Amino acid sequence: MTVTNRVRLQKILREAQGYLELGLPQQALAALERIQEAGTFRAHLLYLRGEALRAMQQYAQAIEPLEQAGDLAPSNYQIWLALGWCYKRIGRIDLALAALKRAEEVAPNDALIQYNLACYYSLAEDKQPALYHLRRALRLEPGYAKLTAAESDFDPLRDDPDFQALTGDAASRGRGEQQGGEA
Repeated sequence: MTVTNRVRLQKILREAQGYLELGLPQQALAALERIQEAGTFRAHLLYLRGEALRAMQQYAQAIEPLEQAGDLAPSNYQIWLALGWCYKRIGRIDLALAALKRAEEVAPNDALIQYNLACYYSLAEDKQPALYHLRRALRLEPGYAKLTAAESDFDPLRDDPDFQALTGDAASRGRGEQQGGEA
């Protein structure tokens, strides 16, 4: 790849990333379509394509480029987070957990990874790992405690005394008027 082509490719990738940051996933996909050959940037290209599809709520379609990106850049935990997010939304909690475990291998002290592992284990109704990962997430980022009350992923554990002891009064009161969402 020539220097000119490399610069052009980097510019298009930055453009696509910018569109994603602005909440314009269709424009990001259009920019990515202009790339004929990605070379060493292929993993990033695939990741951005997956992120654009995910932003468009096309979760099943986002999985293939994200899986390919993960194969090419297994140390990029953001790919595994995005992949887990998509698997969850198509009802494959088992695959979501596998993707998040890959993310955890790369970044074991990332609070978001720990929090999402807690969410997915809760949905799988696997209490002990859910509490373990939630405890780790709260140690790493105490602010996540505020999210547990509104997070529907914790509904399977909501009435559990161990969950209530870990999360305090806010989570044990239930979701109430708050709007939650996966971090």
